[in-house]
Amino acid sequence: MSKQAATEKHSTETHVVKKQVVVVIGDRLGKGQNVAIGIEAAGGKAIVIPGMAADMKLGDVMQREQADLGISFCGSGGAGAITAQNKYGYSVRHGMRSIEEGETAIREGCTVLGFGFMDKAELGERLIHAFTKKLSEGS
Repeated sequence: MSKQAATEKHSTETHVVKKQVVVVIGDRLGKGQNVAIGIEAAGGKAIVIPGMAADMKLGDVMQREQADLGISFCGSGGAGAITAQNKYGYSVRHGMRSIEEGETAIREGCTVLGFGFMDKAELGERLIHAFTKKLSEGS
């Protein structure tokens, strides 16, 4: 085997494909674009459900898109998250008001996160980092 062929074989064998984390965002007021920017900046794929009361469609879109995470935004941070849990059995944490609460929920295995209105790019970035860290730890 030539040196070039051996190098190509080695690089092919050691190349690890990272899964892109898919996150669906449902916002009661039809927003979510800022958190989507953060998700994509961290290497994830964001799907923003358009229109008013988008949070209530979160579980349906997560199922259709085979999403890894869902984020529900409304005044209480609960309506869309609880609906997704009741309809599809997702593990949910709702009523959150800080990024740290979302990171903790991910570490604890939640896949649907309900926040009060918090459409911030930093939220998207940090949630993706927390989720990919959890995946890499194998838990």
